[in-house]
Amino acid sequence: MVRDIRCSELAASLDGTNPLLLVDVREDWEIEICAITGAIHIPLGKLADRAGELDPEKPVALLCHHGVRSRHAAMLLEDRGFKDVFNVAGGIDVWALEIDPDMTRYD
Repeated sequence: MVRDIRCSELAASLDGTNPLLLVDVREDWEIEICAITGAIHIPLGKLADRAGELDPEKPVALLCHHGVRSRHAAMLLEDRGFKDVFNVAGGIDVWALEIDPDMTRYD
């Protein structure tokens, strides 16, 4: 079952010594608007083909605009044997509101 992670928890992890692997499943045009430094970009439509690029033993957080696509991505990875998968609740939109208010937001 996919677990949610709050943006504040993700930020703490990314600043820590053993950060979660962050995978951004948004489209290219969305990444051009804003992105979290260090995130791996794999659009949702390509994730099934590219899941082998990720380590199924490493905890991974999935990110999209609001948290819907990333939940689907997290379920896909779980179906492929990933053990520690998180959906970033609220996506990059909440990240911009709570963590990085200088980040550009979009509809």
